[in-house]
Amino acid sequence: MKSYIQALREKVGSGLLLCPSVAAVIVDSDGRVLLQEKASGEGWSLPAGAIEPGETPVDAVIREVMEETGYPVSVERILGVFGGEAFRYTYPNGDHVEYVVTLYRCRIVGSQQPINDGETKSLRYFAPADMPDLGLPYPKALLFAASPASVSD
Repeated sequence: MKSYIQALREKVGSGLLLCPSVAAVIVDSDGRVLLQEKASGEGWSLPAGAIEPGETPVDAVIREVMEETGYPVSVERILGVFGGEAFRYTYPNGDHVEYVVTLYRCRIVGSQQPINDGETKSLRYFAPADMPDLGLPYPKALLFAASPASVSD
């Protein structure tokens, strides 16, 4: 089945799309943040992706983390919502997008499953001093913030 974004792209080409999306901050016991190295050569990213029609943001972040990392997660809290021109991105194929991203703090709740999405080259935890540049300008201080509080859907 074609994704919502693929269907839109067939109609608008590579023009700018406003895209509601989610991203996950997963921190290990040493305070390092989990990043995904993109197989497309785009570098490192938080596990993230578009919200599909009919999907809640919480369900979207749980799905995206599973697809891109193989880890089942629970959502602990919203860290922030970001957007505007700073969150515009051009993909290697020329597609333009402006993300409105809900950033969630998540916790791994089970064993890693095989990754079959074709988007992930590798996964790695990064400490603040070793954090690579990301495609979108999330505030680094927020990524490494203190322990989360609980949230409900």
